[in-house]
Amino acid sequence: MVDPVNPGAVDQIIHLGDYWNERGIRENKLAVIETNERIKSMFQYAYNYFRAAGKLYDNVTAMYDTAIERAEIYKLTAAVVGNELAHKEICLNPGNVKKYFASAITPMGITNYIKSLISGYKKVYIISSPVGLCATSLLNVFAESVIYRGYDVELYYCPMKPESKIEHLLVPEIGVAFISVNKYHDLEPWEIANDEEGKNNPEIVHIDMNDMIVRRKLEKLETLIENNCVSMDKLICDGIECLKLAKQEHDYLESFYIPNMDFKKIDELRNEIIAKIG
Repeated sequence: MVDPVNPGAVDQIIHLGDYWNERGIRENKLAVIETNERIKSMFQYAYNYFRAAGKLYDNVTAMYDTAIERAEIYKLTAAVVGNELAHKEICLNPGNVKKYFASAITPMGITNYIKSLISGYKKVYIISSPVGLCATSLLNVFAESVIYRGYDVELYYCPMKPESKIEHLLVPEIGVAFISVNKYHDLEPWEIANDEEGKNNPEIVHIDMNDMIVRRKLEKLETLIENNCVSMDKLICDGIECLKLAKQEHDYLESFYIPNMDFKKIDELRNEIIAKIG
């Protein structure tokens, strides 16, 4: 639910409570209250699991950070910026930034819609890396370079780290996309190529973050990294199980409302709203 910014003047409030049988719902008052409490608890358990998994992710990221070759990152970003943006000067009016999610942790598991995002793009950079070695450092530089040249960008964030971790960057105006892949959100080149003759398929450029690691610096940390990733997987799976239970409880809750809703009148309301918009 979203509170109206300018109620009455611009925004219209839709109150679906006008279309339910309150007496019928109140007959199940205790069951409704108890079910809502169980749903709330299950979500809290899930968030605790995901929060713990996020801490382990921070561990792994910190370990990889000790071995990353910064010079290689700078060299790569400079080359990409040069290839894609050499024709465009830095301008006084920066582009706009839109923030989205392309993936989510759901009762059905981890789901993503990366493929649908890049439909129609002419060039796709696929950045592959192990979990924990994130591409955010690359994507931040790419994003800034694009924005300061006046292009709008779409940034897609990680559901585990929504405040800070960028997973994908799209620049619609020039048809270029930067997609990071790992075991949680993978994308194979053949999934992008949908034209058998290859005429309309995007150009695909691979970037492997493993090439930017000094392996000898990770020798004493490899077991820790593996153990952290195994534990993180377990916590995420446990969190998903809690979401499944919350979904089951929510479906049960709906069983008290569905028989007491006047869906015919709701359909009429929807048609009225569509008519006003049209």
